[in-house]
Amino acid sequence: MKVVPMSLGDRSYDVLIEAGLLARAGDHIAPFAPRRAVAIVADETIGQHLATLTASLDAAGLGWQAITVPAGEAAKSWGQLEHVCDRLLAFEIERSDPVIALGGGVVGDLVGFASAILKRGCRLVQIPTTLLAQVDSSVGGKTAINTRAGKNLIGAFHQPALVLIDPDVLDTLPARELRAGYAEVVKYGLIDDFAFFQWCEANGAALLAGDPDAREQAIAHSVAAKARIVAEDEHETTGRRALLNLGHTFGHALEAAAGFDGSLLHGEAVAAGCALAFDYSVERGLCLGQDPARLKAHWRASGLPDGLAAAKVKASSQQLIEHMRHDKKGSGGRIPFLLARRIGETYLDRDVDLEDVAAFLDRQPR
Repeated sequence: MKVVPMSLGDRSYDVLIEAGLLARAGDHIAPFAPRRAVAIVADETIGQHLATLTASLDAAGLGWQAITVPAGEAAKSWGQLEHVCDRLLAFEIERSDPVIALGGGVVGDLVGFASAILKRGCRLVQIPTTLLAQVDSSVGGKTAINTRAGKNLIGAFHQPALVLIDPDVLDTLPARELRAGYAEVVKYGLIDDFAFFQWCEANGAALLAGDPDAREQAIAHSVAAKARIVAEDEHETTGRRALLNLGHTFGHALEAAAGFDGSLLHGEAVAAGCALAFDYSVERGLCLGQDPARLKAHWRASGLPDGLAAAKVKASSQQLIEHMRHDKKGSGGRIPFLLARRIGETYLDRDVDLEDVAAFLDRQPR
């Protein structure tokens, strides 16, 4: 078992990574359940994993009750938040009872937010079942729902008590979902780890083909990278944690323009957003064109969109800019952008003119 510590003082916790871990989850959750009772909120499409989890809870002598929510980004809504909170209250959940989020990033974000606000904070256990959630959203404590104005605009920081990652659950993940999660793996190389980007170029195809060693190595490396950054800047106050948002300002705008209808997955939007961030960096004279070309070649080899045209979002540049204006990280009317000097060296630029970005988008092939 690989154990990655998240060092956050009295909010510290461990991320456990091991093949077959889901079948033993009850043993690891039991120490966090003083009343021997837990609640589970699961994506309605993962019945097989839910059965494995509940069997492990039974074996550990834990009582459980389960709630299912719809699959897809649209589930991160006011309606589903109300549904989850009402059911948890009906279960008579206490603050010390673990609420388990079993599923992808949508479930983790939704259940994490419900746990943050229910009784002013309940214990949370994340068990991510997609690659994207395993390497990104289940770790670090960001929780949120979407609104008509944009993605993740209503939320809270709420750290889990425990994260359990079983790479074997990826065997049932659709290939498209796996590719979307892989975009978040590569992102860690793009941010500040050129050697890891090179590793992705050499091993990404094996990971996507199901190689267990490549899969586990990528997950452990990504989680450790995120843990290091979050420990330095938990609430995104210094700018260090903002590096994790590479590609997300463009990507979230693309997702919002697509209407969160499943036609563009979050990881696909991040891939396209990273390509746009690198291209925009070239236009600003920050980065050589060979780096965006290298990145986009890797996206194409991995089956991911390499820019605006490949994302297939029918929206004008001004429509995308309007979505960016709602970015929760904005300050003083300015939106911070993650830009690149090269692969493995990105930085936060707080002085980007959105009209200049709109002109850049106007020049992109569609």
